[in-house]
Amino acid sequence: MMADTGSEEIAVIGNTDLTPSELENNIKNTMVEKGATLLKRMEINVAEAEKRTGKNAVSMQETYTVYLIETRAVDPSSEGANPAPPDSLWRRYSEFELLRNYLLVTYSFVVVPPLPEKRAEFVWHKLSADNMDPDFVERRRVGLENFLLRVASHPVLSNDKIFYSFLTQEQGWKEVVFETGFQAKSDSRLKALNATFRVKNPDKRFAEMKHYGDELQSVISQLLRVRARVADRLYGVYKVHGNYGRVFSEWSAIEREMGDGLQSAGHHMDAYAASVDDILEEEEHYADQLKEYLFYTEALRAVCRKHELCQFELEMAAQDLTSKKQQREELATGTVRTFSLKGMTSKLFGQETPEQREAKIKTLESQIEEGEEMVKDKNAESEEFVKNAWVDIERFREQKDRDLKEALISYAIMQISMCKKGIQVWSNAKECFSKM
Repeated sequence: MMADTGSEEIAVIGNTDLTPSELENNIKNTMVEKGATLLKRMEINVAEAEKRTGKNAVSMQETYTVYLIETRAVDPSSEGANPAPPDSLWRRYSEFELLRNYLLVTYSFVVVPPLPEKRAEFVWHKLSADNMDPDFVERRRVGLENFLLRVASHPVLSNDKIFYSFLTQEQGWKEVVFETGFQAKSDSRLKALNATFRVKNPDKRFAEMKHYGDELQSVISQLLRVRARVADRLYGVYKVHGNYGRVFSEWSAIEREMGDGLQSAGHHMDAYAASVDDILEEEEHYADQLKEYLFYTEALRAVCRKHELCQFELEMAAQDLTSKKQQREELATGTVRTFSLKGMTSKLFGQETPEQREAKIKTLESQIEEGEEMVKDKNAESEEFVKNAWVDIERFREQKDRDLKEALISYAIMQISMCKKGIQVWSNAKECFSKM
């Protein structure tokens, strides 16, 4: 709804960070027509991770991990021919963080894909929480590739030139990012928190979506904790089957007729006990899929917080305009409708001269004209922000429903397969016992 410029302005949310010239630059910052994504024109993968040692910003030795990004242009006309060798470059996790922070600020209406966790969370006790652990680094490599593919397939983010430079320009990329000045446009947490508590006309849809983000985060966190506890118990159950194997093997040594059957049954139990490591490694893949959406909830709430902040700033502009109009009316009529320091001053030191009053009215007229223009511009920006944000939220919801459904079904299939494996092991043991 457009805000009236009368005495009762209704503030509507909008993206007030970018000036018209900056918005035009953002449009120029895209490389192809609407609807096309980078993933249709380029193959992207994070091929490997490598541990390195070097000096940090304060000249102290540190060990860190770098990731090899490989890209190859997709050429439909060369289908069937030998593909060209990929271009490659190395990036640190901190550079992925810088890219995402840039995207968050520049495209505040987008639910920006999250990065994989920096340190392991919701782990069961046998899993290392060390961020240099090879298994953790490998899972993070997969997560970083997934992040790049998410961005490269996004209808807006994929066509950003800074993202393209991240994939193709190894040297000088950071300087290009900082030259955009995105850090100066970043909203402080205190500013966002102030808007949350002081906004008067919240959009019900965004308020409900923010609440949904809180609830989804809680549910997924609980699910991951349950899964970690189950993994602990499952590991113990599987490994204790190794004791069956040991006992059957020892028993077979003292039996003449039953020895072969007991020995074979023991081998089946040993194999069953050893299989849990591969099972839980596969489970970590499903846990990482859930963690992605755990971190997605914060991206969703970030869009809603931006909505609150923009609306609050627009409400303040509308309130200031109303105040200026009231001051003009009081000066024109000579009546003060509310208690004010100005009214007390007039009573103590006398009324202003007509010339002083005219000068103040003229100043207020100019300020009111500027205020009306500001509210008008912010209303136009707000409509654009709401439209773009809600389109992306709907896109995200469809993606979330599809991904989580597939992940849960796959997890259930894995559990069924695991149970069948247990049945098969005991069926084999039964056969061994039958042949004794």
